[in-house]
Amino acid sequence: MTSPDLRLVAPAAARNRDPILDVLRDALPAAGVVLELASGSGEHIVHFARALPALQWQPSDPSPDACASITAWTATEGLDNIAPPLALDAAGEWPAVRADAILCINMIHISPWAATEGLMRGAGAILPPGGLLYLYGPYRRAGVPLEPSNAAFDADLRARNPAWGLRDLDNVSACAAEHGLRVEAVLPMPANNLSVLLRRV
Repeated sequence: MTSPDLRLVAPAAARNRDPILDVLRDALPAAGVVLELASGSGEHIVHFARALPALQWQPSDPSPDACASITAWTATEGLDNIAPPLALDAAGEWPAVRADAILCINMIHISPWAATEGLMRGAGAILPPGGLLYLYGPYRRAGVPLEPSNAAFDADLRARNPAWGLRDLDNVSACAAEHGLRVEAVLPMPANNLSVLLRRV
């Protein structure tokens, strides 16, 4: 009997993984542990782990289906620098974990604000001085008109869940600062997304 294929596929991951990797190549440390929050299907982390084999990668997600997909993708790709996924909810209690850098791709707008607060609190607690917190996704920015595609996306998110929606980057940055993280760079990305690089002070 053939076992079911537990790998999930997120079309956006195939579109944005290489632009994100281009940023990460310069921003991540040469060695160490990289924790990804909200790993989802696992497609991002297997792509990054294949391209940057000197790093150890720790995926995580609160969804059992996502964790099963991450495990399946890791096994299919035969990568030994990816640890088993952690069941981690950014807004809750974090399991014992260490990291030299943290990635969080497309989570902040598809989660309650408490998840962003938990992300910043956790990152501030476990990152070493100079450690990277990398965020990717769409944001509202002061003085910058919201792009029509992002405005439509924001409206759709809020219709699906009133606690979701595009966050104001100034609010995200202020929350980060409360936990010892400062914005190092904000980089434009394809499809009206941003890469936000923060460093632990």
